[in-house]
Amino acid sequence: QVQLVESGGGSVEAGGTLTLSCRASGYIISNTCMGWWRQAPGKEREPVARIDHTGGRGGTFYADAVKGRFTIYKDNSEDTLYLRMNNLEPEDTAVYYCAARERGRRYCRPQRDDFPYWGQGTQVTVSS
Repeated sequence: QVQLVESGGGSVEAGGTLTLSCRASGYIISNTCMGWWRQAPGKEREPVARIDHTGGRGGTFYADAVKGRFTIYKDNSEDTLYLRMNNLEPEDTAVYYCAARERGRRYCRPQRDDFPYWGQGTQVTVSS
């Protein structure tokens, strides 16, 4: 019933910008914590950013590797989560996944088992 579909990935050169989208179906995101994860070849899936029920400053969290470059935000009226990625680096190359907690769970940790719902992933490739 709950489906998350990512889009917006692609190939860019270092320093470029991409914005990823995650459209939720059968799901209301306004009062639920959501996040973005990524997985590079040969590595474990790692947390990138998350956003709690407030959706504003103080309710967003970022991995050290992307802090200051990436911005997570959502459009509650469209049930869509976004990740704007500025100043992309080759190290950002990975498949990016949208994830969500159970409906109504307002907060979440950068921990895999906090997120029961996942999208299929979208590839981001950054060349030097």
